[in-house]
Amino acid sequence: MEINWRDYITTDSKILNGKPIIKSTRISVELILELFALGWTYEMIFESYPQLSIEQIRSVFLFLKENLETDRYFSFAKTA
Repeated sequence: MEINWRDYITTDSKILNGKPIIKSTRISVELILELFALGWTYEMIFESYPQLSIEQIRSVFLFLKENLETDRYFSFAKTA
């Protein structure tokens, strides 16, 4: 099954200052990425946030992948 991150990720200027979040939650994409970076597993995330689905978590990575492919990322990399 192909997942479209747009079905699961959104922004709202009234929630977390407009950071990308998982729809219908106050859980940011940034938080999920940070948890994985800290060594959390899917199981640990689901235990702490049982309202999340596997599709929602996977959409975080698809969102990140697509945004890394944009010119904004490559423009930044050239100046760094």
